[in-house]
Amino acid sequence: MAEKSGADILVECLVDLGVEVVFGYPGGAVLPIYDALYNHPTIRHVLVRHEQGATHMAEGYARSTGKPGVVLVTSGPGATNAVTGITDALLDSIPMVVITGQVPTQLIGTDAFQEADTVGITRHCSKHNYLVKTPGRLAEVVHEAFHIATTGRPGPVVVDIPKNVQIATAPYARPELKVHASYRPQTKADAAAIDAAVEMLAAAERPILYTGGGVINSGPQASALLRELAALTGAPVTSTLMGLGAFPASSDQWLGMLGMHGTYEANWAMNQADLILCIGARFDDRVTGRLDAFAPNSRKIHIDIDRSSINKTVDVDLPVVADVASALDDMIALWKQRGHQRQDLSGWWARIADWRAKRSLSYPETGEEIMPQRAIADLYQACVATGKDVIITTEVGQHQMWAAQHFGFEAPNKWLTSGGLGTMGYGFPAAIGAQMGNPDSITICIAGDASIQMNIQELGTATQYRLPVKIFILNNEYMGMVRQWQELTYESRYSNSYSDSLPDFVKLGEAYGWTGIRIEGPQDLESGIRQMLDTPGPVIVDCRVAKLSNCFPMIPSGAAHTDMLLDPNQIAGIMSDEAKALV
Repeated sequence: MAEKSGADILVECLVDLGVEVVFGYPGGAVLPIYDALYNHPTIRHVLVRHEQGATHMAEGYARSTGKPGVVLVTSGPGATNAVTGITDALLDSIPMVVITGQVPTQLIGTDAFQEADTVGITRHCSKHNYLVKTPGRLAEVVHEAFHIATTGRPGPVVVDIPKNVQIATAPYARPELKVHASYRPQTKADAAAIDAAVEMLAAAERPILYTGGGVINSGPQASALLRELAALTGAPVTSTLMGLGAFPASSDQWLGMLGMHGTYEANWAMNQADLILCIGARFDDRVTGRLDAFAPNSRKIHIDIDRSSINKTVDVDLPVVADVASALDDMIALWKQRGHQRQDLSGWWARIADWRAKRSLSYPETGEEIMPQRAIADLYQACVATGKDVIITTEVGQHQMWAAQHFGFEAPNKWLTSGGLGTMGYGFPAAIGAQMGNPDSITICIAGDASIQMNIQELGTATQYRLPVKIFILNNEYMGMVRQWQELTYESRYSNSYSDSLPDFVKLGEAYGWTGIRIEGPQDLESGIRQMLDTPGPVIVDCRVAKLSNCFPMIPSGAAHTDMLLDPNQIAGIMSDEAKALV
């Protein structure tokens, strides 16, 4: 068997594993790997402008294609710059393999040039990590890394490879995957748990399906099965921020997103339900509000592939440890086998109709300035009119919540946003990754004027690879969500939340070879959006929106999930110190 260098072994592994795209940035500790990639016929390397951008591109690629994202960065600052994206992928359960260079093994621990303890640094922000000390172990580790990243609850895996290991040689043959006693994710639910779940759902008078990102992560089949279960039961459906698109927003059974900026009807239905079927969600604090007031009279079933997520924050009556698709398939089969019929939930739906009548997503319009909600609604209608596949990414802030509220998602893997970590700077590189994986789709990053600047250097990446990404900036000249919280919490003392020196986004885009469009008022909104969608190549839109608009509904930190603010006049005031700590 011919021997290969560690770098060549790594590249052979990537080929064997079906990797088509790698997002990376070269440096001294990975030069052997870059040499092995030189003119490689099957792997496309995307040269980013910053390593954080590489990780978010890999996330966007993974979330929109279902394939693992792959990152290649150098040692020291290359690896540490990737930590934010690694953590983001961990909290949002995104399959990603991050390959980092490391100083030679004999220099580890000597504070060598560009040395950092990558394994130590990423131990608590990755699903698993490795330091490979011999080339003979490299193939086994890489194949195992992809297996761990993509199975069970997906997540990021880091493979740290010293430079001398990249140069040294070893024989290569595709390894057989070993089954580890310590890593055996349970994908099939216990039959007794499925039986109990079906009977509890059949007996419920006020059920609700509470869905999350786990439905998306499980694959397209899980979304199809969710829709079938909803049709069989007639139950209302709500979703976390991460689960949007798993259930169609156009359905009469859809209540909208729940949680801090969710709809009035979704939060009240959760509170008044007699049965909550939690599917691939985790009862996070932005959903539950004050725990002692969360859905106090409901029985709760929790389907999750991650055993540690069950009973972590909310005690449930029936845990179901399984892959979402597998569990839903079993529940549907048993429901039909038992002959259960669609329940008469007319009384429950009548109560929901009363909550819907609040029209909690309505907003004032003056006709003199663009309301940000209107900008999103018009963007949505224009995207639908194209008849094309559209992928939406967002940065983090008010614009993110407005997009979640006012853009209707009909299918999974079309909504990419940072949920658990809330990473400003995520959306634009994620859009680049999604566009790379879906070249025939329209990919739009909805951004704020502050967050778009976090990774704006990646304009050059989109230009280099001729990616027709669109950036739609809701420009209110503030860090909007920070300002909104300062109104609620600190009597409108806007400490460092006003963006005093914004660039001219149109000219900045043009400097990188993009088309720049500025939308100044309501009369220009429709034509500006249409111009963005009709323009080939990358486009950046500076949409000037009302500066002091706030995002409603809103549940203040420390409040119950039914204590929702609906009126802008409710927001001014002082919160308790305990509540401030939860913001």
